[in-house]
Amino acid sequence: MAEKALKLENIEKEYGQKIKTKVLHGISLEIDKHSFTAIIGQSGSGKSTLLNIIGTLDTPSAGSLTILGEKASQMDKNRLASLRNKTIGFIFQHHYLLPEFTALENILMPVRIQKGKVTRADYDYALELIDFVGLSSVKDNRATDMSGGQQQRTAIARALVNKPEIILADEPTGALDSDTTEKVYELIRKINETYNTTFIVITHDKTVAEKAARIIELKDGRVHMDVWTKNKGDHIRENLGAQ
Repeated sequence: MAEKALKLENIEKEYGQKIKTKVLHGISLEIDKHSFTAIIGQSGSGKSTLLNIIGTLDTPSAGSLTILGEKASQMDKNRLASLRNKTIGFIFQHHYLLPEFTALENILMPVRIQKGKVTRADYDYALELIDFVGLSSVKDNRATDMSGGQQQRTAIARALVNKPEIILADEPTGALDSDTTEKVYELIRKINETYNTTFIVITHDKTVAEKAARIIELKDGRVHMDVWTKNKGDHIRENLGAQ
């Protein structure tokens, strides 16, 4: 049986005090280590809320979250921040690079934040990542002197520099054209296979989602479908309207 990167048990989320709006309704999922999972769903389905809870950027109203065997739902803010910094990397639709810094400097920024300094090993690993994502020729370019695809690849390398076991990507190609989207997703899959990083990707594009080994569809805050793609295994499990 595969080891679990994440375990969600009956996760619920509601907002508001006087008038409460429930966004997630009893979500229970297990995500295997080293897997590549896509979460899809229409706007308002709860997918970004779920990703924020998985990334400990938000807390559930009820239920339990376990990350790499640690009960995140029982931790205080400081312990959560430590767990998040050590184990989770984030890739967003907008790259959020610092425009005054080069690609290399942006990639190394999480190391500086976490450790206070950059060691030779950190620097060498950043160069390895730059080569891996195909940015060697622009590593000394400022963010404003790179294309959209280059900026997003810089953001991907930045997410990897602290060697997190889990990468959460929220519409990572939403601002890119179709050709660049294809190249970025090929890169993400290559990272998944090369570094054994667990990927969870939110996307509205079902064509993109089909590249994942597992597709989870949310509808109205519930798991509407949970499918293992045929090219990654013989078993397909569907929970259509299961919750």
